[in-house]
Amino acid sequence: MKQQEYFFAVDLGATSGRTIIGSIQDSPLTSQPSPLKLEEVTRFPNNLIEQGGHYYWDIHALYFEMIRGLKEVAQRGLNIKSIGIDTWGVDFVCIGHDGAILRNPRAYRDPITFEAMDDYLHHKLSPREVYDVTGIQFMHFNSLFQLYAMQREKNSALENAAKILFVPDALSWMLTGKEVCEYTIASTSQLLDPRTKELDEKLLASIGLSREMFGPMVQPGTVIGTLTEEVQRLTGLGPVPVVAVAGHDTGSAVAAVPAKDENFAYLSSGTWSLMGIETKDAIINDLSYERNFTNEGGVEGTTRFLKNICGMWLYERCRLEWPEEVRKLSHPELQGSAMSVEPFRSLINPDDDCFAAPKSMTTAIQQYCRDTRQPVPETPAEFCRCIFDSLALRYRQVFEWLKEFANFDLNVLHIIGGGSLNKYLNQFTANSTGATVLAGPQECTALGNIMMQAKAAGIVADIWQMRALIAASTQMVKYEPQDKAQWDAAFDKYLNVVNKKRE
Repeated sequence: MKQQEYFFAVDLGATSGRTIIGSIQDSPLTSQPSPLKLEEVTRFPNNLIEQGGHYYWDIHALYFEMIRGLKEVAQRGLNIKSIGIDTWGVDFVCIGHDGAILRNPRAYRDPITFEAMDDYLHHKLSPREVYDVTGIQFMHFNSLFQLYAMQREKNSALENAAKILFVPDALSWMLTGKEVCEYTIASTSQLLDPRTKELDEKLLASIGLSREMFGPMVQPGTVIGTLTEEVQRLTGLGPVPVVAVAGHDTGSAVAAVPAKDENFAYLSSGTWSLMGIETKDAIINDLSYERNFTNEGGVEGTTRFLKNICGMWLYERCRLEWPEEVRKLSHPELQGSAMSVEPFRSLINPDDDCFAAPKSMTTAIQQYCRDTRQPVPETPAEFCRCIFDSLALRYRQVFEWLKEFANFDLNVLHIIGGGSLNKYLNQFTANSTGATVLAGPQECTALGNIMMQAKAAGIVADIWQMRALIAASTQMVKYEPQDKAQWDAAFDKYLNVVNKKRE
């Protein structure tokens, strides 16, 4: 008789977090396990704290929420097999010599990093030297530049740190007392060499740090340890194992892409859009450097070769500025209104620096259109149409670059994450790229987290069994390309607008 197994996932984003139970009936690896089911246990905000001109995460509040979710599981009498934690990338926690957390960790949106990247690349190592080691695209909030900025300001937490743990590793340490450096989250730091799969000593030395300050490197699927006696007492659970899943949420999400084979691209669509392919080895060359592609760690030794795209950040920030009666509309209602607006009337480059952190997103979009001599959006519908058209065209640009890098035919694009529910943008993406788009699952990060725990438990053998089980547990929506000539002409206009802005 098959046994029901339960896995506990902690899935933390930059605005909110959840604890989730995944259930699956265990069976021998030679047969197909039953479909995976998810149930949300708790949901909570992840508040960005502004104080003294800096932005922080409340690490103890996140720990409290993990404990609260585990207590709920214990009270329900669920015998969970293991626990896994995934979070956003790059951020880290400083631990003192006495084992205490030294201040809440800085958030990646902290303004201290804005000038640090240029300063580091001017005074320490050149951009090409850094890229040739790491293969990571340059973003001012990467851990390398955060640590450099903290070093420059003589940050007391960094100066007194015995250990530096990336956020999911710090939360695992709070549960188990064991220090590790999980591979996928470390790969977001711009400190890791994807060839050696280790933190680079030269880069660490350039910011006055040593390899000993970080935990031992572990791959996804490694058991870190069991809950401490204190956590067992607080939750009412026994010595449950904590598994290092793909600690970077995108790593967990990509592990959950329900692909049939290796010949696919993915678009993790949310506040950020991340478009890429899965490769066996890192791609680090002149062209990847010129186009600022990144090589992040994946499961089973793979590399996520991808590019960050601004994503629904544009829409989310505009929505906050619109009148209350507009904000009360559902997303489908608001987005549907954009379909009545003239297509390609106004186009922007979603990744232009002016959209990174403007005081007003609507003003930034309007100014971009003025600067490029285009009609200026005025209504929410016009802003939505501008954003969706522009994102789809940016996706095409990156997708065509991926075709040049891939050593296989690329005709299928899997859209995963919350954005997989946006039927308008999904169709636009199929039209723009000329690829078959398969949308879903929405809960890809939690699915990837739980399936890596299932792999550690021996329920599935490898990533392809994981993906087959996820495909059997979810329903994808297919979008085929339409209106090719119209979208080809729009892409030419988009490229002209982008080039005009650069002039």
